Amino acid sequence: MSKKYIDIMDTTFRDGFQSVFGGRVLMDDFMPAVAAAREAGITHFEFGGGARFQSLFFYLNENAFDMMDKFREVAGSDANLQTLARGVNTVMLDTGSRELIDLHAKMFKKHGTTTIRNFDALNDVENLKYSGECITNHGLKHEAVVTMMDLPPGCTGAHDVAFYEKTLRDILDAGIPYDSICFKDASGTSSPQKVYETIKMAKKLLPENIHVRLHTHETAGVSVACYLAALEAGIDGIDLAASPVSGGTSQPDILTMLHAVKGKDYDLGGLELEKILTYQEVLKDNLKDYFMPPEATQVSPLIPFSPMPGGALTANTQMLRDNNMLDKFPEVIKAMREVVEKGGYGTSVTPVSQFYFQQAFNNVIFGKWNKIAEGYGKMVLGYFGHTPTEPDSDIVSLASEQLKMEPTTMNAIDIADADETKSLKYTQDILEKEGLEVNDENLFIAASCKEKGIAFLKGEAKVNVRKIDNNAKQESVSVANSNGEYTVVVNGEKFNVQVSEGLDASIEVKSVTSAVPSVSAPSSASGVKINASLPGSVFKVVASVGDSVKVGDVIVILEAMKMEIEIVAPEDGIVASIDVKEGQSVENGQLLAII
Repeated sequence: MSKKYIDIMDTTFRDGFQSVFGGRVLMDDFMPAVAAAREAGITHFEFGGGARFQSLFFYLNENAFDMMDKFREVAGSDANLQTLARGVNTVMLDTGSRELIDLHAKMFKKHGTTTIRNFDALNDVENLKYSGECITNHGLKHEAVVTMMDLPPGCTGAHDVAFYEKTLRDILDAGIPYDSICFKDASGTSSPQKVYETIKMAKKLLPENIHVRLHTHETAGVSVACYLAALEAGIDGIDLAASPVSGGTSQPDILTMLHAVKGKDYDLGGLELEKILTYQEVLKDNLKDYFMPPEATQVSPLIPFSPMPGGALTANTQMLRDNNMLDKFPEVIKAMREVVEKGGYGTSVTPVSQFYFQQAFNNVIFGKWNKIAEGYGKMVLGYFGHTPTEPDSDIVSLASEQLKMEPTTMNAIDIADADETKSLKYTQDILEKEGLEVNDENLFIAASCKEKGIAFLKGEAKVNVRKIDNNAKQESVSVANSNGEYTVVVNGEKFNVQVSEGLDASIEVKSVTSAVPSVSAPSSASGVKINASLPGSVFKVVASVGDSVKVGDVIVILEAMKMEIEIVAPEDGIVASIDVKEGQSVENGQLLAII
């Protein structure tokens, strides 16, 4: 009897990069590995979308559409190139209008995409209807998704086989056009038995010719067992990655899975061990200069208690590194459990996973439930769709009070359509005001990436890539604080130093830099001091010297952990000084202004 052919999608260049490097890998550095993967016989790639859209504009000063075009050229015209979309969010962190959702599908078709995997983190099928229609209308294959995870111990009400069956039936009953179905577990927390029963259910419920896939991560340590359970249940395709961006927070390794099915009746993509080994050697060489966060290679037994997706975990730890707050990560992960329990059981996958993390972060930094993160608050209030279960009523009340928003039952896409700032006309006006060319690509970049998209289009974006060798590509790459930038004290005098792994005996110390605090000169103004409540960067200075302000008025907006933190006046008064500038990095407790 011939072996069952199992389609393998190589997630290395999208989810692998996201799960290990926070998406920050330059296109010229990895294209040789794409060619090597093609030579190894791989024809199905995840090559963009998800966080690997915005991250190119935010951190790499690269155009994601250019990267997609180049990838298509290298991978070949026959390759199935797949991207990830978040339903009505597409590749944004906020809900898009119908105009933006349609433009997303149009642009991704234009720039080489074959298939779009389309999910909603809340499993609200209303959020898949229009986005799915746009995908198919533009000639793309639509892979509709049911998102999975395990709930923290003791929690019930969602994320069991019955819940997934209801979600799948809702997709079918809604008449959403689809070409395949994927069960996506971004946190890798589902148990093998639940996976087996879920796939069995789906194969029984769906037409016989429908392709069914499973996507998971190794974060909780059970991914290979889950894939073997899915294979036994009749799955048609699974997602794997290549070393060194496999395992840990990413997908299981291709070679590992080929080994795991030895002696079984499965043919994994027709792939051969030796050819994959050669491909992985090329990839390893391509990425040798990149800083590998230690947490990206680890399996955590705590993840089932606080389900954090692999793709978000390293992105968040890297942001904590940037803000010198990595020591807070264990506390934040621990705090996530309660945040998930009270939030209505949305699946921990972007953007909901980011909402969970931001709220857990706020609970650690500002005190439990003292500050509701905007995304988390809007989620429990219903602005992104219906959560699987009702959120905790006390948290809903807190969110309503702090955000000054009432709970809603409106569809998320209708709310977005009513928002003028999410119209193409609004974005077109911004492009024209900035003297930028108005075309479909620029419209989508500006609409999806906001101020950072405009900065990219104006040539003002900065490169922030973490590499081991600080001298590598020094002319174009600035290395962030991840390799170890420290202040040391010698005989009572402070100096800034950089530390990286390894010994280079050829290095000579030619100069040292005195550690001068990155703060403005002390203000001579007297009055009430307003200090930063956490490390971050100054996103916007709202008030000006001489302004009359009342208690609660916004003085400065800080940006930290993908959140905008409003710093407000503690009392009525006149702004006597503004002690920071937009774009400036600030430390916890640093003086921002005086009134």
